[in-house]
Amino acid sequence: MEKVFLVACLFYVSYIISGFMGKPDWGEIGIALVTPTLSADPAFLTMAVGVVGTTIAPWMQFYLQSSVVDKGLKAEDYAYTRVDIIVGSLTVNIVAFFIIMLCAVTLFQQGIRIETAKDAAQALAPLAGAYCTYLFAFGLLNASLFAASILPLSTAYTICEAFGWESSLNHKFTEAPQFYGLYSLMIVLGAAIILLPNMPLIGIMYYSQVINGLLLPFVLIFMLLLVNDRRIMGEYVNGRTMNLITWLTVGILILLSLAIVITSLLPA
Repeated sequence: MEKVFLVACLFYVSYIISGFMGKPDWGEIGIALVTPTLSADPAFLTMAVGVVGTTIAPWMQFYLQSSVVDKGLKAEDYAYTRVDIIVGSLTVNIVAFFIIMLCAVTLFQQGIRIETAKDAAQALAPLAGAYCTYLFAFGLLNASLFAASILPLSTAYTICEAFGWESSLNHKFTEAPQFYGLYSLMIVLGAAIILLPNMPLIGIMYYSQVINGLLLPFVLIFMLLLVNDRRIMGEYVNGRTMNLITWLTVGILILLSLAIVITSLLPA
């Protein structure tokens, strides 16, 4: 399965190609990167938390450690795992940049609101060309297949580990029935929700990522406590620089979460 996903990652290049086909003003984008527009508006703060939540989702932390255990990696493999994580993190941010940039210079500038992923892809046609639409739609399909496969897997891993059940893709169904049963159940439930008529799927996706962003600080705090415990980590204990960066990230996320609550309660 991992090899299939690795090959599928190549198709994320479609987002990058779509970004160039949108013919953005790179000078304006460069200025926006170094001088971002900030706002205390609740909608802006909520979106900021949602962007963080979808980029560093809590479930990713659980899936990562479960997959490392499942593959039987040892301390000697740490360097390779580290490179894998760094490359993956850089890739996801580059792809996210092109998605945000393309939507900003096309949909946002034209004031187009979308209700479905189909609307987003189709709306790009008159603004950036038909090929851009197809590439963007293909990227969405690829991302959807990833999510439909990995998120249920992460849930199955976590629940099975909590209850002490066998959880491994290397096992047969008879060896890990709870694991494969939960994995199948999550996929069926997800498909059932999508097939319900008139479901606000964009809203569901959006607010689920906001919830991810709100939950992330709690997950990171416990992770930091673990990686700073020398009895557990030994020579791999977290360094000062990484601790500073991570605690600063946690602090910013907590402040953003509090800002959302406070600004939402204040009268307009």
